[in-house]
Amino acid sequence: MIDSADSRTTRREFLKTTGQFASATALGAAALDFANSAGGQPAVHPGGGDAIQIALVGCGGRGTGAADNAMTAKGGPVKLVAMADVFQDRLESSYNELKKKCEVPQDNKFVGFDGYKKAMDLLKPGDIVILTTPLAFRWVHYTYAIEKGLNVFMEKPLTADGPCSRRMLELNKKAEAKNLKVGVGLMSRHHRPMQELYKRVQDGEIGDIIYMRGYRMHGPVAACFVTKWPGGTPSELLWQIRNFHSFLWASGGLFNDFYIHHVDHLCWMKNDFPAKAQALGGRHYKFTPEGEPYVDQNLDTYAVEYTFADGVKLFMDGRCINGCNDIYSSYAHGSKGSAIVAKHGDFGPPSMTFKSQQQGRSNMLWTSKSIPGEDDPYVNEWVDLLDAVRNNKPYNEVEHGVKSSLASSMGRMAAHTGQEISWDDMLNSQHEFAPDVDKLTMDSKAPLVADASGKYPQPMPGITKTREY
Repeated sequence: MIDSADSRTTRREFLKTTGQFASATALGAAALDFANSAGGQPAVHPGGGDAIQIALVGCGGRGTGAADNAMTAKGGPVKLVAMADVFQDRLESSYNELKKKCEVPQDNKFVGFDGYKKAMDLLKPGDIVILTTPLAFRWVHYTYAIEKGLNVFMEKPLTADGPCSRRMLELNKKAEAKNLKVGVGLMSRHHRPMQELYKRVQDGEIGDIIYMRGYRMHGPVAACFVTKWPGGTPSELLWQIRNFHSFLWASGGLFNDFYIHHVDHLCWMKNDFPAKAQALGGRHYKFTPEGEPYVDQNLDTYAVEYTFADGVKLFMDGRCINGCNDIYSSYAHGSKGSAIVAKHGDFGPPSMTFKSQQQGRSNMLWTSKSIPGEDDPYVNEWVDLLDAVRNNKPYNEVEHGVKSSLASSMGRMAAHTGQEISWDDMLNSQHEFAPDVDKLTMDSKAPLVADASGKYPQPMPGITKTREY
């Protein structure tokens, strides 16, 4: 068991409540008209025509890609008018990639922890802000977006701990009340082959799901492993943000950021989220080839067994080690057959179904086909969001985004502590990794402090049992 609140929210209550949110978003235009008349946020871009303005908050690779996708997707015109980041070089690099499709005045580019407010202040209610900073800042930026009446696209993961998960759900009630449209960057759910597979699985083509498997095993990528902060400039805070994959407060670690897509789309196929998790994990290589110690908070190997309320299992294996057998795919196994969910990567086609557990051509029932113009789920998620904005359709993906983030955190914590972690444990945990993240400035100290040797708190399964550090 982990540190928990006095007043606990149970998994049953949580899924029931968020299920009610999802049902509410499916009530249709009549409910939305009522919300608008009751003071909700009216649509300001009906039926197309006028340009939807967007602001980009977080100008790294994913943010740059999201802004480009927005300006590419049908449903425009879409105009990027403001940008914000804590790194000048990252902002300018992003703009250099995007400027063929837009022109953002220098006065509309903001550097600093308060830049998100300045960027959003240039939008009008009903426009869209893209939130693609490290996840630690997601609830902070979402709060201001709701206050401003802005529609939102936010990148995954949404949370890394229990307190932020609960906070995001409470915030989202306000977004729902204002009829704001909110997309979450779990793009597998917008991949047309996977959508067709989902329908087939729900229709019983492979029978009842018995177990599922997800694998993301390859060499180190991004900033998952780092050596000590060199001191000086950038500050330790900015250095941690730039290397956010290495720190739980900033990203949930490599487990959340890398593995959430498989956790999410397999839970989608099951139409449920797990009740508990137990896991193994290890750090095999603690030094660079040159002998310098790594100081981050990640393990290099994870093996998580998730259990659903009905006893069905989901096995998620991850590894970031060079020279090993690389596997990057996902599968579902049923009582009448099986399926390849993602053949490669997070969503790579074709998705396929089979009449047995032997996934050979002779047993194949169906294989997905390419749909011209709809092959890219990163663009599709923008097509779907823009359609909702233009036509005032119900659209809010935050609940399942929080659930998938929480499921990822549950598996990570099980590995980091060596304990069985339940959904209720994770949701009600009181360990907030960065409780004052909304107060950070360019002169602030980092939320995570290194020891005298430059190392940060690392997982100690069996010793640190009730929190991850």
